[in-house]
Amino acid sequence: MSLFDMRGEVALITGSSRGIGKATAEAMAEQGAKVVISSRKQDACDATATEINARFGEGTAIAVAANISSKDALQNLVNETRAAFGKITALVCNAASNPYYGPGLGIADEQFRKIMDNNILSNHWLISMVAPEMLERGAGSITIVSSIGGLKGSPIIGAYCISKAADMQMARNYSVEFGPQGVRVNCVAPGLIRTDMARALWENPENLKRSTAASTLKRIGEPHEIAGAAVFLASKAGAFTTGQTIVCDGGATISGGA
Repeated sequence: MSLFDMRGEVALITGSSRGIGKATAEAMAEQGAKVVISSRKQDACDATATEINARFGEGTAIAVAANISSKDALQNLVNETRAAFGKITALVCNAASNPYYGPGLGIADEQFRKIMDNNILSNHWLISMVAPEMLERGAGSITIVSSIGGLKGSPIIGAYCISKAADMQMARNYSVEFGPQGVRVNCVAPGLIRTDMARALWENPENLKRSTAASTLKRIGEPHEIAGAAVFLASKAGAFTTGQTIVCDGGATISGGA
């Protein structure tokens, strides 16, 4: 059996109708997991679940829309997952938002709170809803999709970077709390990836040029290139990994840009 085999696993993945979340759901389904597709719009979730079921067999994926800003919606997402599959063995907190691009002094209170609520508080909510059954079972994996923004400063997406640094600390804290019961908590920190959420960054020729020049691979990343790290963390391959942040950024954080 492959170390990456996920047969018998049930993965709930937020923000999974497109981008990194969708690529992660596809990769986990390919390894045999049941997957739950969730984002704000039901039709988008349905479309992705239909694609996955067509590729990997009917019943592999279900679609449950949920707005991460609503605690009730997230509880319903968890309830529907358990009703369909009986358990949750892997949680991937991928959904996030960034409604503001610009200098930190220019951000409105409402925008700052939205970033913190959606990128930090919603993850805390979901973990609080899912972790108890994992702890009782004595096994489970929780992965937060953070960002290399949490490792450095930015004059454009500063509040987003603050929230992503907090996600890394959340993973460390919960890994300490949950580890004795066999539950692992980690982060994946992507660099600039070709997703709709990051479109404002990579569609700007100057931003794209600056980002790719500073990376050792000299290119932008693709969603499927992040999915492998998520599979690693949720499978037996990552069984001894917890409290960590796996950076997948094409070498952007270790290069001086030369």
